[in-house]
Amino acid sequence: MIAARFLLKDDGGKFALTGRPFAIRLLYYMWNKTFYDDGLKFSCQRCSMCCRAGPGFVFLSREDAETISRSLNMPLNEFIQVYCRWVHWEDGQRLSLKEKTSLDCIFWDEGCSIYEARPVQCRTYPFWEAMLASEEAWRRIGFDCPGAGNGSLVCKDFIELCMNLDSANPIMMKTDFTGN
Repeated sequence: MIAARFLLKDDGGKFALTGRPFAIRLLYYMWNKTFYDDGLKFSCQRCSMCCRAGPGFVFLSREDAETISRSLNMPLNEFIQVYCRWVHWEDGQRLSLKEKTSLDCIFWDEGCSIYEARPVQCRTYPFWEAMLASEEAWRRIGFDCPGAGNGSLVCKDFIELCMNLDSANPIMMKTDFTGN
């Protein structure tokens, strides 16, 4: 093993760690290597295909819902009644934005009408864990998103920040909603 040469040295018949900081970084890199280590090209083309023209879910956390309701000057309960729906999922009923009959997002109107208050799911697209599960998954995004694979190089740190924001933003479940 290449890594073993950096980590172990013969010390009178015994092996010991050497050059620890470098060796630990090397092992971490080898064990955590991803296809996007050198970044991924992405530049939003403003095509809005992520917001419209197809069915989908925009799941909301309580914080997302509160942020949007404040931006609309609405009580949370009213916002949920008017703009949201509860979606049956394997872990329970999740809060999602409604869609128009055209399948566009409820807030799509020649652009996002709540852009400054948009949910984390929208802010972090397309850098979601499922879309970065493999290089093939990332390539498939390009069929629907012309910005994936094009434009500026987005660094790994930013990509992982987006994934962490998305996973650290728990979806609001109906059992968590008290109606006020």
